[in-house]
Amino acid sequence: MTDSSPATPSVSTADGVLTIAVSNPANGTALDDDAIAGATAALIELREGRRDEQVILLVGAGKNFCAGGNVAAFAGAEDRPAYLLELADQLHTMLGLINETSLPVVVAAKGWAAGAGMSLTLIGDVVVGGTSTKMRPAYSGIGLTPDGGMTWTLPRTVGAARARAIILTNRIVTAEQALEYGILSEIVDDERVDERAREIAVELAAGPSAALQATVGLLRQSPAASLSAQFDAEGASISRLSGEPTGIEGVDAFLAKRAPQWP
Repeated sequence: MTDSSPATPSVSTADGVLTIAVSNPANGTALDDDAIAGATAALIELREGRRDEQVILLVGAGKNFCAGGNVAAFAGAEDRPAYLLELADQLHTMLGLINETSLPVVVAAKGWAAGAGMSLTLIGDVVVGGTSTKMRPAYSGIGLTPDGGMTWTLPRTVGAARARAIILTNRIVTAEQALEYGILSEIVDDERVDERAREIAVELAAGPSAALQATVGLLRQSPAASLSAQFDAEGASISRLSGEPTGIEGVDAFLAKRAPQWP
């Protein structure tokens, strides 16, 4: 069932896509804590088999994808260390659940993706930006260190030396640079970012979901695997899928020269 009631309107479902609006325009497009909580609840339902979305789409609810954490809320917290630890734990729980699903993740990175917003783009499998998209670590600007996995994902995306320079100097990364570095998958006109990201998400959701999820799983495990272990994992995966409905239909459709009807 995909009609489970999410904990927040920031989480919605349609066409096999679980859409999470990660930012709140009321707070200057800062990270939306309610959206994180709602997404976590929906992802737990996915893990438990109570939802059946095939793709996760991360979007921004305002003019930016996400301008980072709500710094005003940081400053107003009675116990800042405890408050920041709680926020980081909540974000990391959601990201861990996304990783567990092996679902493809599409990101609509319009406008600014700063701080936690930049971290969120780095978990995307397909990330669409606009001509005006800009990214910035932002953490050192407020005397803090990265969260959201940035110190793990950015070096693996852009290389260790470049990641160190970007994070330590708090460098602004333009859309063109983000595309060159492999953070963005493609750039479209600013007004088309959300539309294009959703097109990709819907296309993936209508595709061979078992094969796509298995592929995502292989890609996500590869950084920690040896080449030999990855050979074994790939062999086991392609063998398993060849005897399952998706693989059977794909091969039969290819031989029959017809479009596959994915189960």
